[in-house]
Amino acid sequence: MFKLSKGKIVLISGILAVISLVLKETIGYELITIILMLAVTIIAGAPIFKKAIGALRFKILGIDALVSIAVIGALIIGEYWEAAAVTFLFMFGDYLEARTIQKTRSSIQSLLKLAPDLARVVRDGVEVEVDPSEVNVNESVIVKPGEKIAVDGIVIQGNAYVNQASITGESISVYKDIDDSVYSGTIIESGYLVIKALKVGEDTTFARILEMVYEAQDKKAKTQKFLERFAKYYTPFIILLAIVFFLITWDIRMALTLLVIACPGALVISAPVSIVAGIGNGAKKGVLFKGGEIIENLNKIKVIAFDKTGTLTKGKPTVETLKTYGISDEELLRLAVIGESYSEHPLGKAIINKGNEVIGQISEQGTDYEIITGKGLKFSYQGVTYYIGNRKLFINNQIDDEQEEYLRNEEDLGRTSVIVGTDSKVIGVISIADVIRDDSRQLIKDLKTKGKKLVMLTGDNERVARYIASQLGIDEYYADLLPEDKVTKLNELKAKYGSVGMVGDGVNDAPALATSDLGIAMGGVGSDVAMETADVVLMSAELKKLSYAIGLSSKTVTNMKQNIIFALVVAGMLLLGVLVELVNLSLGMLVHEASVLLVIINAARLINYGKNKN
Repeated sequence: MFKLSKGKIVLISGILAVISLVLKETIGYELITIILMLAVTIIAGAPIFKKAIGALRFKILGIDALVSIAVIGALIIGEYWEAAAVTFLFMFGDYLEARTIQKTRSSIQSLLKLAPDLARVVRDGVEVEVDPSEVNVNESVIVKPGEKIAVDGIVIQGNAYVNQASITGESISVYKDIDDSVYSGTIIESGYLVIKALKVGEDTTFARILEMVYEAQDKKAKTQKFLERFAKYYTPFIILLAIVFFLITWDIRMALTLLVIACPGALVISAPVSIVAGIGNGAKKGVLFKGGEIIENLNKIKVIAFDKTGTLTKGKPTVETLKTYGISDEELLRLAVIGESYSEHPLGKAIINKGNEVIGQISEQGTDYEIITGKGLKFSYQGVTYYIGNRKLFINNQIDDEQEEYLRNEEDLGRTSVIVGTDSKVIGVISIADVIRDDSRQLIKDLKTKGKKLVMLTGDNERVARYIASQLGIDEYYADLLPEDKVTKLNELKAKYGSVGMVGDGVNDAPALATSDLGIAMGGVGSDVAMETADVVLMSAELKKLSYAIGLSSKTVTNMKQNIIFALVVAGMLLLGVLVELVNLSLGMLVHEASVLLVIINAARLINYGKNKN
């Protein structure tokens, strides 16, 4: 009997309940009628009693205990039909709840289905199919059209269009060629790739996303924690109240009915089902929330601070103009490329790209490289010490009036000027522009309609910062900030306005993301720092995902509140019904189970949020 599935228990007890009800209405409480009702109570009630006893071992009085007490009491006073009806309705409701709640987890389950089930690797010159967990780092993995990529790696042969929806939520396939990065769980729609495996098994981006989503479900929202604490004390209180009620009225039926209608099932489940549905929806769209509390907190954020480079802008700056003093353009580029060869800064990469384009690959190297944080770098080449960086780096060097005017003009155009010079003079200026993202303006507009105060924090100079801020309509901006300055500024914003969220690329902005009340990293694909540091990770480089995340957060919190209010109203109405003798034991259980189902169905609506948005 205990090995029967929940569905079979419901089916068998349901058939017996219908037969016993027919007999009750035709021949009355004869022996066969009572036997069938007792059979229903035992079959449907056994799992309930078992769970109640198991919980009591851990000193927990839950919903199962309330129902068990009510059923035993009904049997003692000869209310066999009430006992049978209550156990069947509770099991039937439990079965429907389990089926319905699967809908709220459908987004997470659909992610799980995208997990790769095999990998084709080349070993000893032969293609071998293995389990994805058995692939070794640096092995060559072959992926054909329609197949799932089983590793994180880089393309070493072939080209293909890859559907990355499982990672980034983007509906449009991305073209991948040699040296491009690809990720586990994505699907080749057309083409053929040979991939060098860099991350395998549990280290892949897809595996980490699944792990984060499941962990997020266990990190409860404040509302959910409160409701669980409430239920812990509420159930013993109801039992005590029912005893007091019986001692006052000596009406055992009403006391037992009070136990059933007071079950806080709908109230306890009201928060977690909404949170699970919200987390699942976000994961499917490429937005990772690291817990229910994060969803609640995102909705409460009053100020959103943005990094500039790579966040509001595309993060792929290009060289716009060259200005030289006493040397040629080619020589300026040559020196700058030699200096930037050890730099990981996006501006340095832009200079190197320009140098390769204009004068080809440069093999010369400098010596005595030194990165000067927040300012630039210095190095030696052919016996001369050179400096490459911003104004702060040249505070002790002469920038004459003509050069100062040129720098100001470039900055007024929104360009960042990289100065190249020696100990005694400036020898050139390389002006670099970083294009504003196409969706930045719309995002800023959307966030303003949501009542958020918007701030930009950047290490760039004041003129460039002012230009970008004015183009986007940002409320406040702060320029010339070192990484530690951003942390200080965030603390000031907290003190001034309240809860502050920080949006960055998750690499250079890790300290700021960690300092803010809620860190939001965008373009988190392949970024370990983003995945670990931020509270919310936007897996793609689409900034509009932030607006989606905030909207989903708001909808989830609203949905949770709706469920709580509904559960409280139903509980109040049932209590009133018992007091005026309009609600009996079986009717109370029916309404209780119906309210639980409605709460779950309401939460399931979150799955369709943003269904028509990419």
